Amino acid sequence: MSYALRQNILSSSKYPIKSPYSMTPQFITVHNTANDASAANEVKYMISNNNQVSYHVAVDDKEVIQAIPFNRNAWHCGDGTGNGNMKSIGVEICYSKSGGMRYALAEENAVQYIVKLLKKYGWGIDRVKKHQDWNGKYCPHRILSENRWNSFLKRIEQAMKPATPTQPKEEIKMANSLTSTAKEDLRALLKTTYQKGILKVDHSGKVGSMTDGEALGLLISVVKRTL
Repeated sequence: MSYALRQNILSSSKYPIKSPYSMTPQFITVHNTANDASAANEVKYMISNNNQVSYHVAVDDKEVIQAIPFNRNAWHCGDGTGNGNMKSIGVEICYSKSGGMRYALAEENAVQYIVKLLKKYGWGIDRVKKHQDWNGKYCPHRILSENRWNSFLKRIEQAMKPATPTQPKEEIKMANSLTSTAKEDLRALLKTTYQKGILKVDHSGKVGSMTDGEALGLLISVVKRTL
């Protein structure tokens, strides 16, 4: 699975409102939008209004859109001039209000994009924070309500690991050997999983012997090479 990466950068005339300070990033902060708009619509709204709220990147099921340069701060963590607002790159994951397949794909794109940022800056998983870490807000709300923050981090860690020499060829061979019917079945499996609410955690955060996030990661890892 892949995403389109593009920019729709905030006008410098709005820096005094939304991005008044220069920044050397040290962290990545993960948010859920609590909305059902696309990344393009989220960014368009953010850069066009005169509200102080701002963030660097929005991610949906198809695109990753950067709105603020990473050498400028953004108001996304609710901690005033604390490390969240002043030292972290804000990443908003779209479609979190209703969830479903679009959100699942947006979240996976966020995982892959965060890996890209971690490698760019030479950082480890300890640099990935949730909005809640900075000011206590219940965000990213969907990841938290589904008890998946730890498994979300594990997916990022796993994606950062170099593949073994034989793994990519074997996976590609397996994907290419699938019939078109099998590929459709896999797509339908992921779609049905979310539409019917099969991947719902109980109070212990488990689905069988796997957490919800682990099951989600497994499904996506199988399906993404067949899309």
